[in-house]
Amino acid sequence: MRTSILRSICFTAATVFTFLTVSGHGQLGLFSPEQRIAFTPDWHGDRFPDGRPQVPDAVLQRLHSVTADEAWDVLQEAGFHNQFEGGWKVLNPGERLVGRVVTAVFMPRRPDIDSVISANGKKEHRIGEENSWVIDILQAGDVLVVDLFGKVRYGTFAGDNLSTAIFTRSHNGLIVNGAVRDVTGIQQIPGFQVYVRGVDPSALENVMLTGINVPIRIGDTTIMPGDIALGDPEGITFIPPQLAQKVADDTEMDRLVDEWGHMMLRQGKYTPGQIDAKWTREMVEQFNQWLAKKGSTRRMPEN
Repeated sequence: MRTSILRSICFTAATVFTFLTVSGHGQLGLFSPEQRIAFTPDWHGDRFPDGRPQVPDAVLQRLHSVTADEAWDVLQEAGFHNQFEGGWKVLNPGERLVGRVVTAVFMPRRPDIDSVISANGKKEHRIGEENSWVIDILQAGDVLVVDLFGKVRYGTFAGDNLSTAIFTRSHNGLIVNGAVRDVTGIQQIPGFQVYVRGVDPSALENVMLTGINVPIRIGDTTIMPGDIALGDPEGITFIPPQLAQKVADDTEMDRLVDEWGHMMLRQGKYTPGQIDAKWTREMVEQFNQWLAKKGSTRRMPEN
């Protein structure tokens, strides 16, 4: 048993730190597509060529009305207890941030390791500084999630130039467990929401890129490439792709139940005790009739 556990630990470490290995199909700091598929076994839908789950755009659109509280209830019930992180500073707040996650992870720089990363980057024809490499793989709808281990001074992942590049490629936002700079310029990018730990005028220094599209940890959350980032005023929820549809479905029904219940209370047809208790068969029938009149295809099962 102990040998099996040790082998598992060693395998996980090896897959995360793939920048130490130069192979025919493994790029710097990347899971292979096969590994991304293996680590997301509960997703049975479409995938991007890199193996990331591809939650449909229609589901993403429905998630724009979901709150952190609503998503929390669904995820807790499903056994996912470490998917919310608060305490962010938000630049350009607006509509809810929703998108498919692309991850990048940085660590404090070690010259011997960083020399290998730089050499592999050259072999792979990567251009510019390490913080620009992940931007080149972004697609429309992606949300770039960067773990800079909470560093603010000299932990500024992007300024206005890289922010412009991120938004041009993804048409979406940026989440950094660290900082950004050039806030005045970033504020001139309409629709570009940025969640950060802080802002600072310093440039990014003394860090190294150790992974792209690998599992990362930010605070109390574990985040996978292809998760859905859902930002609201409370913080960010990282929804596993296999639960995105359920979050959209369940929270939509919850809002309909609340809407009908409030209407019944205003009209005096039912008491608060009746609305909060298990509904009678008659109440369920009335609710479903109301849904039909609204044009909704959803129905509550009868008792």
